[in-house]
Amino acid sequence: MRVLVAMSGGVDSSVAAALLLQDGHQVVGATMKLWGGESDSGCCSVADVEDARRVAQQLGMAHHVFNFTDDFERSVVDPYVRGHAAGRTPNPCVACNRHLKFDRFLRRASQLGFDAVATGHHARIARAVDGSFELRRGTDLAKDQSYVLHMLTQAELARVLLPVGELTKAQVRSVAASLGLRTATKPDSQDVCFITKSGGREAFLGARIDLHPAVELVTVGQRRGLGDHSPGAARRYALNVDVTAATVTLGSVDDLLVDRVVLREITWVDRPIPPGRPVEVQMSAHGRPVEGVFESGDIVRFPLRQRRTAPGQSVVLYEGDRVLGGGFAP
Repeated sequence: MRVLVAMSGGVDSSVAAALLLQDGHQVVGATMKLWGGESDSGCCSVADVEDARRVAQQLGMAHHVFNFTDDFERSVVDPYVRGHAAGRTPNPCVACNRHLKFDRFLRRASQLGFDAVATGHHARIARAVDGSFELRRGTDLAKDQSYVLHMLTQAELARVLLPVGELTKAQVRSVAASLGLRTATKPDSQDVCFITKSGGREAFLGARIDLHPAVELVTVGQRRGLGDHSPGAARRYALNVDVTAATVTLGSVDDLLVDRVVLREITWVDRPIPPGRPVEVQMSAHGRPVEGVFESGDIVRFPLRQRRTAPGQSVVLYEGDRVLGGGFAP
């Protein structure tokens, strides 16, 4: 197949391209220029683009740069700012996957005549008995990224390849080292690409909205920086963020516990699941899945009460290692 690989400049997408070449595909690399502002972290820096270009050169394949800065600003940055202004905690990586990597990039690949796109995400795509596509956790559970891919449906999965999903991170780095790729020992990207390490969220948001004593920076469930931290003091957590009133309501961990979560903007990998179906629920990128039952409409109930999910965060439903679908906490 003719495959367009999204190359972020990291080791995972580098090895994804190498594996596809080894499998005999016609492979071209492309890096998305997403953020036009200052960046010293994430996967959008000038150095990352150069690393991707050099790896493509090492592998003997063409490399392009697509300028999607306007799309990124409109679909990722603006909603991020609006979310914080409303007291929510958006996940920009989920928005980027939804609108850029598996929409804008996929459409550009189609326009250029490619059969499929590939990324370096740690997740797996499998075929079910009925021929439908399944999205499953990556082999390396410590690096699994299926949570941030929950919005992928049959239409996208039919044209997406995830070559490193079957490998552990150690194996990925071993492949890169054996090929002499310059990204073999490059650290993983951990940060939001448009938030600088020097300024942080407060500087970024403060330049775009009027912060109410940093109320917009507080996340439901947060403890750090809140309440009395002297020895013997009861732990206090953020229960609610009211930006209009510039107020954060604090309470105990018991006050955070809920017996249900409501999902907004639900998408399903295949077809909607029936009411009453047991599911495993993951409420943060690195969170531990908990037992739940999907009810009619948009509600998941918990047999045992769980900490409330911060508004704006993804709630993803699994059956074992298979992603069923997901949505956002309101």
